[in-house]
Amino acid sequence: MIGQLRSTVIDCPDPRALAGFYSELLGLPLIGDNSDDDEWVVLGGPPGHQPRLAFQRALDLRPPAWPDPARPQQFHLDVTVDDIEAAEQAALALGARRLPGEGEGFRVYADPAGHPFCLCWD
Repeated sequence: MIGQLRSTVIDCPDPRALAGFYSELLGLPLIGDNSDDDEWVVLGGPPGHQPRLAFQRALDLRPPAWPDPARPQQFHLDVTVDDIEAAEQAALALGARRLPGEGEGFRVYADPAGHPFCLCWD
Protein backbone atom coordinates (compact mmCIF):
# COMPACT_ATOMS: atom_id res chain seq x y z
CA MET A 1 0.00 0.00 0.00
CA ILE A 2 1.32 3.44 -0.93
CA GLY A 3 -1.23 5.48 0.97
CA GLN A 4 -4.76 5.72 2.34
CA LEU A 5 -7.70 7.60 0.95
CA ARG A 6 -7.93 10.95 2.72
CA SER A 7 -11.08 12.45 1.18
CA THR A 8 -13.27 12.33 -1.86
CA VAL A 9 -13.18 15.92 -3.16
CA ILE A 10 -16.07 17.40 -5.10
CA ASP A 11 -15.68 20.63 -7.10
CA CYS A 12 -18.70 22.92 -6.93
CA PRO A 13 -19.62 26.62 -7.08
CA ASP A 14 -20.78 26.81 -3.42
CA PRO A 15 -18.89 24.37 -1.15
CA ARG A 16 -20.75 25.26 2.05
CA ALA A 17 -24.18 24.75 0.46
CA LEU A 18 -23.28 21.44 -1.18
CA ALA A 19 -21.61 20.24 2.05
CA GLY A 20 -24.89 21.02 3.84
CA PHE A 21 -26.78 18.88 1.33
CA TYR A 22 -24.45 15.90 1.82
CA SER A 23 -24.31 16.41 5.59
CA GLU A 24 -28.08 15.92 5.73
CA LEU A 25 -28.15 13.14 3.11
CA LEU A 26 -25.39 11.06 4.77
CA GLY A 27 -25.44 12.22 8.41
CA LEU A 28 -21.80 13.38 8.28
CA PRO A 29 -20.76 16.29 10.51
CA LEU A 30 -18.89 19.38 9.33
CA ILE A 31 -15.22 19.35 10.37
CA GLY A 32 -14.67 23.00 11.18
CA ASP A 33 -10.93 22.83 11.75
CA ASN A 34 -10.42 21.21 8.31
CA SER A 35 -12.62 23.72 6.52
CA ASP A 36 -11.55 27.08 5.07
CA ASP A 37 -14.49 29.49 4.98
CA ASP A 38 -16.41 28.94 1.75
CA GLU A 39 -13.47 27.76 -0.39
CA TRP A 40 -12.96 24.31 1.19
CA VAL A 41 -15.44 22.46 3.41
CA VAL A 42 -14.93 18.97 4.86
CA LEU A 43 -17.46 16.48 6.24
CA GLY A 44 -16.77 13.27 8.16
CA GLY A 45 -13.99 12.34 10.53
CA PRO A 46 -10.31 13.24 10.90
CA PRO A 47 -7.82 12.34 8.13
CA GLY A 48 -7.52 8.59 7.76
CA HIS A 49 -11.07 7.90 8.96
CA GLN A 50 -13.76 7.20 6.40
CA PRO A 51 -16.01 8.40 5.05
CA ARG A 52 -14.71 11.91 4.37
CA LEU A 53 -16.08 14.24 1.74
CA ALA A 54 -14.47 17.56 0.88
CA PHE A 55 -15.98 20.33 -1.23
CA GLN A 56 -13.79 22.77 -3.14
CA ARG A 57 -14.89 25.98 -4.84
CA ALA A 58 -14.89 25.81 -8.65
CA LEU A 59 -16.66 28.89 -9.96
CA ASP A 60 -16.65 27.83 -13.64
CA LEU A 61 -17.75 24.24 -13.06
CA ARG A 62 -19.46 22.58 -16.01
CA PRO A 63 -21.60 20.02 -14.18
CA PRO A 64 -22.11 16.54 -15.60
CA ALA A 65 -25.19 16.01 -17.77
CA TRP A 66 -26.13 12.39 -17.10
CA PRO A 67 -26.45 10.34 -19.26
CA ASP A 68 -24.85 12.54 -21.97
CA PRO A 69 -21.40 11.06 -22.78
CA ALA A 70 -20.15 14.53 -23.84
CA ARG A 71 -20.40 15.61 -20.17
CA PRO A 72 -19.92 12.36 -18.22
CA GLN A 73 -20.64 11.87 -14.55
CA GLN A 74 -16.93 12.24 -13.61
CA PHE A 75 -17.56 10.54 -10.26
CA HIS A 76 -20.57 9.45 -8.28
CA LEU A 77 -21.48 8.23 -4.83
CA ASP A 78 -23.56 5.15 -4.11
CA VAL A 79 -25.68 5.65 -0.99
CA THR A 80 -27.26 2.56 0.58
CA VAL A 81 -30.80 3.06 1.92
CA ASP A 82 -33.32 0.83 3.70
CA ASP A 83 -36.49 2.36 2.19
CA ILE A 84 -36.04 3.79 -1.31
CA GLU A 85 -39.35 5.67 -1.33
CA ALA A 86 -38.68 7.46 1.98
CA ALA A 87 -35.04 8.08 1.02
CA GLU A 88 -36.07 9.54 -2.34
CA GLN A 89 -38.54 11.93 -0.75
CA ALA A 90 -35.95 13.06 1.80
CA ALA A 91 -33.27 13.56 -0.88
CA LEU A 92 -35.66 15.54 -3.08
CA ALA A 93 -36.64 17.70 -0.11
CA LEU A 94 -32.93 18.52 0.38
CA GLY A 95 -32.65 19.75 -3.20
CA ALA A 96 -31.75 16.60 -5.14
CA ARG A 97 -33.46 15.92 -8.44
CA ARG A 98 -34.23 12.63 -10.15
CA LEU A 99 -32.23 11.81 -13.30
CA PRO A 100 -32.96 9.30 -16.04
CA GLY A 101 -31.72 5.87 -15.16
CA GLU A 102 -32.44 3.18 -12.67
CA GLY A 103 -31.87 -0.51 -12.42
CA GLU A 104 -32.19 -3.46 -10.16
CA GLY A 105 -31.49 -1.90 -6.76
CA PHE A 106 -30.62 1.70 -7.67
CA ARG A 107 -32.02 5.04 -8.84
CA VAL A 108 -30.01 7.99 -10.17
CA TYR A 109 -30.25 11.56 -8.85
CA ALA A 110 -28.32 14.82 -9.05
CA ASP A 111 -27.20 16.85 -6.06
CA PRO A 112 -27.97 20.61 -6.04
CA ALA A 113 -24.75 21.33 -8.01
CA GLY A 114 -25.56 18.72 -10.68
CA HIS A 115 -23.34 15.79 -9.57
CA PRO A 116 -24.98 12.39 -10.08
CA PHE A 117 -25.39 10.00 -7.15
CA CYS A 118 -27.34 6.79 -6.66
CA LEU A 119 -29.66 5.66 -3.92
CA CYS A 120 -29.15 1.89 -3.66
CA TRP A 121 -30.96 -0.87 -1.86
CA ASP A 122 -30.61 -4.66 -1.64
